[in-house]
Amino acid sequence: MLTREVGHNDALRTWLGGGVNVRDVPLTETHFLEHESVAHALASLENYGRFESLVITSARTGEYLDLARAALANDADVFSVGPATTQVLVRQGVTPRAQSPSRALDLAPHISKGPVLFLGASQAREELADELTTRGFDVALVACYQTVPVLLSDDDVALLDDADVVLIGAPSAWAVARKLVAASTWVIVPGVTTGDVVRRDHERVLEGWGPALGDVVNSLTP
Repeated sequence: MLTREVGHNDALRTWLGGGVNVRDVPLTETHFLEHESVAHALASLENYGRFESLVITSARTGEYLDLARAALANDADVFSVGPATTQVLVRQGVTPRAQSPSRALDLAPHISKGPVLFLGASQAREELADELTTRGFDVALVACYQTVPVLLSDDDVALLDDADVVLIGAPSAWAVARKLVAASTWVIVPGVTTGDVVRRDHERVLEGWGPALGDVVNSLTP
């Protein structure tokens, strides 16, 4: 069962291969903020034009990158959360100083200059920002999109309940699914951040999306 929003499952389908019965039940959708609104939020920051570090928390922020770069000082460092985010940055000519595999907090040892600007979701997890604030950095968080739940049909609910394996890509998706996924179902997540959230409610959790995903799913299903 694929639960990412429409248009974001192509890589997962390739990794699963033809031997897996795949169904789609999108659990969330992304609402992007107007560029003017994000630009205004950035320009209103006390440290606009002086940020020494920029943390990009999602690949979805790519179209706002130029707005964020205008808020940076010369020679500012850019950091990315996850390989998909890094790919978006590189396509736009930006090489991150460091990338975390999946969890933003893993970037903490690499960030040595402040103030620090975060660009991401309105519901962004704030562990890294809290850690940097504790270390004395000035931190600002600017949202450029929000993830909202999808209203599921009765058929969607039945498919979730019947699934042997459900792929959950983010905590926001699990917030929709957690009461609908059977205890016997395996939940596969991309990394530790979402894994930690899912494990609060569910025991059968595996971490890791990639080319071997089809073999993993086939090993779990009857």
